[in-house]
Amino acid sequence: MRAFVIVDVQNDFCPGGSLATAQGNHVAELIGARQVSHAADYAVQVATADWHIDPGDHFSDNPDFVHSWPVHCVVGTGGAAFHSAIRENKLDAVFRKGEYSAAYSGFEGHKSDLEDQGLADWLRQTGITDIDVVGIATDYCVRATVLDAIKEGFSVRVLQPLCSPVAEDSGAAALEEMAAAGAVIVGA
Repeated sequence: MRAFVIVDVQNDFCPGGSLATAQGNHVAELIGARQVSHAADYAVQVATADWHIDPGDHFSDNPDFVHSWPVHCVVGTGGAAFHSAIRENKLDAVFRKGEYSAAYSGFEGHKSDLEDQGLADWLRQTGITDIDVVGIATDYCVRATVLDAIKEGFSVRVLQPLCSPVAEDSGAAALEEMAAAGAVIVGA
């Protein structure tokens, strides 16, 4: 069985947000459309979300845009909300991550109503063996989620046109790394 995993398609990662990617709005629209048009392809649809309270040196007034970043996706702010194109009513679960740490991978998160249930366990309990991953940003949270999914034993496809990188070069390098680790890159 296959799951649709939507990584961090939140307002702060889209144009107008504090840590916007250039294609954020575009991929959000494509992802929202796929949630409806391809619903029958997936046993479940899940989303991950940055959900920061006090992530320490992950936030910086002088970010290096590698390990430290401008303030983003703070719990209780509009920037932490999903982009309006995401069909939240189609989501079977949301996994929030990074309350007190950086947490790039969706596999570091926990189900919003169960503090102790992580994404890998939830997917296994649901009978999922294969996942399609989309979202923001290709070169950070999508990359980390895909690499962890492979380590957890899932068969992974990355739907590249539905991903937005921070930068084109690092996004291309991340796609190469994910493919080398065993992910199938679709639409590259």
